[in-house]
Amino acid sequence: MTTSRREFMQQLGKTAAGLGAAAAFPEILGAETPLKKPFFEISLAEFSLAGSLFSGKLKNMDFPAKAKNDFGIDAVEYVTMFWKDKAKDHAYLNELKQRTADLGVRNVLIMVDGEGQLGDPDANKRRQAVENHYKWVDAAKFLGCHSIRVNLEGEGTPSEIAKACVDGYGQLVEYGAQQKIGVIVENHMGISTDPDWLAAVLGQIKSKYAGALPDFGNFTERTKPETMSMEAYLKTTVIKQHDKYQGVETLMPFAKGVSAKTHAFDADGNDTETDFVKMLTIIKKAKFRGFIGIESEGSFLKMMGVPGDYPSEEEGIRATKRLLEKVGAMV
Repeated sequence: MTTSRREFMQQLGKTAAGLGAAAAFPEILGAETPLKKPFFEISLAEFSLAGSLFSGKLKNMDFPAKAKNDFGIDAVEYVTMFWKDKAKDHAYLNELKQRTADLGVRNVLIMVDGEGQLGDPDANKRRQAVENHYKWVDAAKFLGCHSIRVNLEGEGTPSEIAKACVDGYGQLVEYGAQQKIGVIVENHMGISTDPDWLAAVLGQIKSKYAGALPDFGNFTERTKPETMSMEAYLKTTVIKQHDKYQGVETLMPFAKGVSAKTHAFDADGNDTETDFVKMLTIIKKAKFRGFIGIESEGSFLKMMGVPGDYPSEEEGIRATKRLLEKVGAMV
């Protein structure tokens, strides 16, 4: 029985349905065939370029242009450590806002670190930590971000830290609500890497401006590092490894953003640590339609001396973007 070209192409279309034809049959359809638009939007987390920023090769002010011109990404997530002294610098903020407007880049999020423990057992220190974050809420509002990202940490038992965090984080959320800026929590270090603990805390904050930033890679609970340095953190002992898929599923009801953490890729371009099909299926099932931020950290780990076959900063960002686009078209 002879099959005509038209019949073959009709059958090919049926086979490719749901997978994204270009992803399933690139050698037949050609690289120019566009993928189906993902259910989410893609942003770039600044820490993906940590090496360039720490070395001074790249400045925070130039990060949005780098995202747009080099990677075709028009939404950015800032990290405060790269412009810590600029939160109240109105001239700086004005220039950053103007640059992003000229580029057509959206300011999505500011990731805040090093401003004190929102779950500090000392009420005065906890209050000071809350107030330390105000300037970043204000900066986020000025730049047009939807949220700032904060950490929940403290001292004591899990229940003691939770009680203090409900107080400190709750106070900060109230300030964010006044400015109409979200205050969202990442599973980042310490007790916050336990998704059940974090979800229980978030469930006690009754505000639409509270929420989570689930990160694919931060579900490893470790002993507390001696210092805030990454070197000290990497030398800590693993207490418990939480299941990342269950963790993301637990946090998705609170999610106002997602961080796609990557380190290395196999020969087919798949992440070596996370099944993106499984993860994006969980995220889509939760009816999430916001930004998934690329946070490629392989080059940073290489810089820190962690053994492994890691891509460069630019290769890692591009590989993560391709993977998100490909899988986003499939699920």
